[in-house]
Amino acid sequence: MPSTTRTLVSALAGAAGVAAHGYVQNVVINGVSYSGYDVTNFPYNANPPTVIGWSSEATDLGFVAPDAFQDPDIICHRGSQNAGGYAEIAAGDSLFVQWNTWPESHKGPIIDYLANCGDEGCASVDKNTLEFFKIGEAGLVDGSSAPLTMADSILDSNGFGWMVTIPADLAPGNYVLRHEIIALHSAGELNGAQNYPQCFSLKVTGSGDVQPEGVLGTKLYTAEDEGIHFNVYSPVDSYPIPGPALFSGFSPVEQATSAIDSSGTATVGDGPAPTAAPAEPTGGNDDGAATTSEAPVVTEAPATTEAPVVTSASATAAPTTTEEVAQPEPTQDTCALKKRSKKARRHARKNGKVARRV
Repeated sequence: MPSTTRTLVSALAGAAGVAAHGYVQNVVINGVSYSGYDVTNFPYNANPPTVIGWSSEATDLGFVAPDAFQDPDIICHRGSQNAGGYAEIAAGDSLFVQWNTWPESHKGPIIDYLANCGDEGCASVDKNTLEFFKIGEAGLVDGSSAPLTMADSILDSNGFGWMVTIPADLAPGNYVLRHEIIALHSAGELNGAQNYPQCFSLKVTGSGDVQPEGVLGTKLYTAEDEGIHFNVYSPVDSYPIPGPALFSGFSPVEQATSAIDSSGTATVGDGPAPTAAPAEPTGGNDDGAATTSEAPVVTEAPATTEAPVVTSASATAAPTTTEEVAQPEPTQDTCALKKRSKKARRHARKNGKVARRV
């Protein structure tokens, strides 16, 4: 490499050290915006919200280097963990991936993959088992002059956003979208490329039947791939986009922006519905699954013969037995005795007063 080129590479690499690398802050689906994983805030939040974006430990907004391509960090970024929720999208629809920013100096391709999570859902799938197939890619835009104009320039012109289309004939199911920018500003040197993968959990609906075979995340690239070890400071006619080939029948989407009409929240609980009702229904389901018809619904407490029900609010005491409820009505003889008793007491009081007067 000529000394002038090496100097330019070093200068740009130094500038990259202080550049503000970005992250995906939200994803827009049919006008509804879903939050991504805010790596500048959520790691420091004791109770972060449930979002569709997979978490990351890259709080420095850093990257994954080629010498870590066989490490799980390359799958969905450094120390990534499954997203707690997902967003629904129909096969054939597009989504807009919105980055907060992207450095102009970080020239490189933009690649999109999907991986099927299976019936268990993406919230609990082992990321090391995910097999990714490519659904979109963009690389060289203009190679006539250096530095090369790459796909990141389109991202910049779209307000740091990128449109992704879910293939129309894709089989429905739970999928991880792996969206990635590979910065090549230092890639003229071996191990100089910088990968910035971002992952999101989706539930794809539709009636398609295509189920592409994929590649494990740790086998997507090698440090020696032509599109990884690549000099963006020399004019070229073509650029070999790294990773497996675009799946047959899939094609990159024409780039555009997407308006936001409303905000959405991640749906929780994308696994299979329960096949049996719980033994003791509680009337709710924390994981969002629908209540099955087998679950008994209790409408009122059953009455028992031992526990009588008080029907009047004016009762002064609740009877404990049926005998206490039925009280005998007073008879005529009883009333007569009471009258005679009262007459005798009045007569005694009268005589007493006379005696005291005398």
